Amino acid sequence: MARVTYEHIRKVFGSVEAVRDLTLAIRDGEFLVLVGPSGSGKTTALRMLAGLESITSGRLSIDDRLINEIRPQDRNIAMVFQDYALYPQMTVAQNIVFGLRMRKTPRDQIEAQLLRTTDMLDIGQLLSRKPSELSGGQRQRVALARALVRDPQVFLMDEPLSNLDAKLRVQARGEIKSLQRSLGTTTVFVTHDQVEAMTMGDRIAVLHEGVLDQVGDPISVYRHPANVFVAGFIGSPAMTFMPAIIAGGADSPALRFGSFDIDLSQPPEHLPSEVIVGIRPEHARLWRDGDGLAGPIGGEITVTEAFGRETFIGVRVADENVLTAQVDGEYQVGIGDVVRIGLVEAGLHLFDAESQLAIARPAMNGGR
Repeated sequence: MARVTYEHIRKVFGSVEAVRDLTLAIRDGEFLVLVGPSGSGKTTALRMLAGLESITSGRLSIDDRLINEIRPQDRNIAMVFQDYALYPQMTVAQNIVFGLRMRKTPRDQIEAQLLRTTDMLDIGQLLSRKPSELSGGQRQRVALARALVRDPQVFLMDEPLSNLDAKLRVQARGEIKSLQRSLGTTTVFVTHDQVEAMTMGDRIAVLHEGVLDQVGDPISVYRHPANVFVAGFIGSPAMTFMPAIIAGGADSPALRFGSFDIDLSQPPEHLPSEVIVGIRPEHARLWRDGDGLAGPIGGEITVTEAFGRETFIGVRVADENVLTAQVDGEYQVGIGDVVRIGLVEAGLHLFDAESQLAIARPAMNGGR
């Protein structure tokens, strides 16, 4: 196990700054997920740790050992790639132990580590097969075994589930997380899928255009996003954003969406005149008198997505904004219906319209 520390790391490709001043401490034994859209710098950050990309500036260390100039094979790091990178001409067993043989590991030790790793992943029955004879899930386990057999200090994964179908991805997420917990190996996992990030990571680090926007445990990032980008990227269905102005006096401010006003019972201490309001679907509900919701705001349903237990509806409200709301799956709604929506005030997220940074609000009950 090991601690990994990025200190003011930069990576420049020509005129493109792929990673900008990345400072991040990964704890010993932690499962950390680097998440972000394509081009966010997450894979570049991982490849610098693996030694597959040089570092333009900054310090990268494992425990207290600076590794900027250390060769990849000397870093005691194992990596699983997106395409698994298995040798097609080799059997499963040969693929798994290839790295050990290249390091001239004693034969009895190779056999012992092969047996231990394949038992752990339940692939002992596949050892004589070639990669072409395996399913996607089996190939993924072989790639994991090849990395684990080395007993590395740090385990790196670059979108290893992207080639699996939806059902296998769910199964593999649980298996990888369970395996990491049992081994206690420091793991850095890269994905563009925020569901993978939320369900797998002890902490998630959200990158955007080469910048680390926020790092924290999944629930904290979901509940307290640092800015508009993080708020919109984390969560499914995505958060709705609507521009609003602050109406009313300083003692009783309200959010004004077009012709609708939402009173703020506990406003932030410092509130700009223009804000962006973020609303998650679970905090937008069909209006019923006496429910204690803020509003209502009304509009026409433009889209419905039924998932059985729950249905998400898109409601066109103020200035053509479409608000996503969550309703009970048994409630019959249709496109074109006009409905009234109430909002859970404690669940509203406020962002400065200019900087797009989150505006801190007093702690409130009932919004989470």
